[in-house]
Amino acid sequence: MRTDETPGTAIAKEHKLKGIGVSPGIAIGLAYIGDRGELPVSESRIDEAQIEHERARFAEAVSTSIKQLRKLKTRAMALPGSAADEIGSVLDAHLAMLANSRLIRGVNRRIGRSRINAERAIQLELDEIGETFSAMEDDYLAARIDDIRVVGARLIRNLLKKPYVAYSSLSGGAIILAEEVTPADTALMDPRRIGGFATEYGGREGHTAIMARALGLPAVLGIPGLLDHARAEAPVIVDGTEGAIILDPAPETVRSYKARQQEVARERRLLNRLRRLPAVTRDGVEIELHANVELPVEVEQALANGAVGLGLVRTEFLYMNREDLPGEDEQYSFFAALVSGMEGRPVTLRTFDIGGDKLPEALAGYAASDIANPALGLRAIRLSLRDRRLLDVQLAAMLRAAARGPVRIMLPMVSTVSEVRRAREAMEQVSRRLRRRGVRIPDELPPLGAMVEVPAAALAADALAAEADFFAIGTNDLVQYTLAVDRSDETVADLYNPLHPAVLRLIQFAVEAAARRDIPISICGEIAGDPRYAALLLGLGLRQLSMSPRNIPRVKQRIPDPEQVAVLLDDFNATVWATIGVG
Repeated sequence: MRTDETPGTAIAKEHKLKGIGVSPGIAIGLAYIGDRGELPVSESRIDEAQIEHERARFAEAVSTSIKQLRKLKTRAMALPGSAADEIGSVLDAHLAMLANSRLIRGVNRRIGRSRINAERAIQLELDEIGETFSAMEDDYLAARIDDIRVVGARLIRNLLKKPYVAYSSLSGGAIILAEEVTPADTALMDPRRIGGFATEYGGREGHTAIMARALGLPAVLGIPGLLDHARAEAPVIVDGTEGAIILDPAPETVRSYKARQQEVARERRLLNRLRRLPAVTRDGVEIELHANVELPVEVEQALANGAVGLGLVRTEFLYMNREDLPGEDEQYSFFAALVSGMEGRPVTLRTFDIGGDKLPEALAGYAASDIANPALGLRAIRLSLRDRRLLDVQLAAMLRAAARGPVRIMLPMVSTVSEVRRAREAMEQVSRRLRRRGVRIPDELPPLGAMVEVPAAALAADALAAEADFFAIGTNDLVQYTLAVDRSDETVADLYNPLHPAVLRLIQFAVEAAARRDIPISICGEIAGDPRYAALLLGLGLRQLSMSPRNIPRVKQRIPDPEQVAVLLDDFNATVWATIGVG
């Protein structure tokens, strides 16, 4: 704090903090300081006679939590656009976690086995579940522990009889600053009265981030020490595009950001018009922009942003936080909702991509959990083919969904031709069984494709193209495996470079192999949704890009003219040959 010469006055110094921008846009308002997250819990020992009483306390907290979530879901129906469906889906998942889930069973066991109070039993169970999830290589899967922790925190709060903050009472474009904002909290946020929010915890893949985008609220998560610097009722700026917040901004900073707000509003109006226009280059080449999704409620977002199809449907969440495997009918319902929602547009369903050193509880026993190097272990298509019980159920559900509209089936982490052949044999066998049962499936089986996300697949792309019906390049893993860089490891994260010449060369190998065999090829990694890379990807020969729905208009805006593509391609080839010492 710096002071001027007038006694009794103080002028706060502008302070900028960096975090993860999860929802773009700029909000300027007064700070509202939320709760400091989890309540302190101590461990109390109980004797055997108190076990049932403690379990009854826990059961009452579960019942109260269920009532709260149902009330929240009713309120959420008034949220705008897809936000109502999105939060409804999240709250349904939280309700399911309160219905005889691993968390609930584990807490009851701990109360009896360890003879401890329910609050502490919840904490210990959350820690054990969290270790399983956090060890997973996939950012999306690791982020699912956030949902379980949110449910656990609600149970603890109800056991301690501590009320929640009333975000629904805020107004005037307030900026919420908190240790954590849960997806359920967002059900109480009215975008007409709340400007945006920032938190100390959270990440890009969590449901809070998804909800912020659905509500159109600028948000920055993962800001260390945020609440140590924040002051209630003080002015604050949230820059969700750059991933920053400015506490006590100077007048010139406020003027600058208000000007940027106006620019963002103009850009949004332009992008809204682009959503209804086709993605076509100046020389008439059509570019297909598809969406990556994981939940049926995201279909509305995909269509609203102009997606011509779903280029990647992740199926992993079906297996998370449960002790039993999802059955054929459950998976069919999920896939069928996606296919029907896309109204005749193509849907690409990926078989599950999980495995490694920590498996979901539902898959325990299907693979070893003590793997020395999980990134190179039994995961994705390798795990599916190792035990056909897993693959056949997924294929049966996907084939049934294909009767409702155009479906493609995609295999993750393919490295050999035999994996595609064996998967095709499995699909044909499953189709014959379904037809014998009288189940409706398409006369012509869906195309079967391979993801190119390990260097072996790119280098053997010609052989794979002879077996696969289409390719999809997964650049996130391709970069990691090519450069031997784990982007979640901050000590080497700066080496993670999707524009490394070796990565681009592998992409070019795959594109050229697909062209020689005349099979479709798309790209569905993060660079597909980055407008800066659009011209380069088209220059490499790609005509199908799949990305987060919200990025589609921005990429469409950057679809270049053919001269720009040619220049970039020449520059790329010169860079590659110079890097390897040729030319």
